[in-house]
Amino acid sequence: MNIKYPKTPVFLLGLLILVGCKSAKTIISNGTLDAGLSTKQIVKEANSKKSDFKTLAARLKIETDDGTKTQSVTVSMRMEKDKTIWLSKLGIVKAMITPNRVAFYNTWDNTYFDGDFSYLSKLLGTDLDFQKVQNLLLGEAILELDSKGYKNDVNDKSYVLYPKKQDELYEIFFLFNPSLFKLDSQQIAQTQEGRFLQIDYTSYQKVEKETLPQVVDIVAVQKNEELNIDLEFKSVSLNQTLKFPFRIPSGYEEIELK
Repeated sequence: MNIKYPKTPVFLLGLLILVGCKSAKTIISNGTLDAGLSTKQIVKEANSKKSDFKTLAARLKIETDDGTKTQSVTVSMRMEKDKTIWLSKLGIVKAMITPNRVAFYNTWDNTYFDGDFSYLSKLLGTDLDFQKVQNLLLGEAILELDSKGYKNDVNDKSYVLYPKKQDELYEIFFLFNPSLFKLDSQQIAQTQEGRFLQIDYTSYQKVEKETLPQVVDIVAVQKNEELNIDLEFKSVSLNQTLKFPFRIPSGYEEIELK
């Protein structure tokens, strides 16, 4: 599959799709695995650790490598939970994601995109929607967890949850940290399609009462193409009054993403 990437990594990462906060601290995980913990207990703990806030603001450092080109950029990120994800690079490039819309514009070349999640799904090789993108950024499973539909196992450092009946074309694994019960990794494989998506949460940080990702590494493979994305969340603050200004200027040329 030949994917046409936009010129700016702001859109690329905004579509997957943090003013300083001195209280944010990197969390050191030293939990011990309990092989006797049931699936029900793991799911209960994981669901209890889901983020609970109204708004989030951050500086987001984004590094991308597609095997031929490496790019790095830092953007402003704002989120109204369950409603909006907004990204801006000095107002020059802006992206807006809502449950029904994925859009961005670039004042450097007077172009814009205004559509749905189909392009982002192709980019990362799995079906995505707003909730899945939000969960990905917050270190939470992109699928709803329930103890009836999943089995559990342990590896060297994580609890592993996976569906009792893996689809023949679609396999998924969630690896949970034993002390935080946030994700260490989530992995989706579509072997016959030559697609693989792995999202590793290298470190977390404590912001007020919330445990949020600090460094996230993403690998998206589609047949012979590999895209590596590294995210670092800085200066995270919660529950401030935020605005999400976004209006595509008139006269801009629409980009067709294939």
